[in-house]
Amino acid sequence: MHFNLTQPHCAYLFANRRATRIKVLVHDGLGIWLAARRLHQGKFFWPGSRHGAHVELSAEQLHVLVLGLPWQRVGPGVAISIV
Repeated sequence: MHFNLTQPHCAYLFANRRATRIKVLVHDGLGIWLAARRLHQGKFFWPGSRHGAHVELSAEQLHVLVLGLPWQRVGPGVAISIV
């Protein structure tokens, strides 16, 4: 990722090989900030290589992914809903 190509108000997520840690870079329009999260049990539900290098998530899917839940199951007519 080249920082001069980042889009304002977008988040960029990275995970380690074991998918137990993620880092999120967010461009807020003024600068870039970093957040990190580690799961002590389980793994983040990370997109497989079949999705390619870029996957777009809704705000609700991002929230669920950061919690360590299966983000693919979020949305209308699926198993997880945020209330």
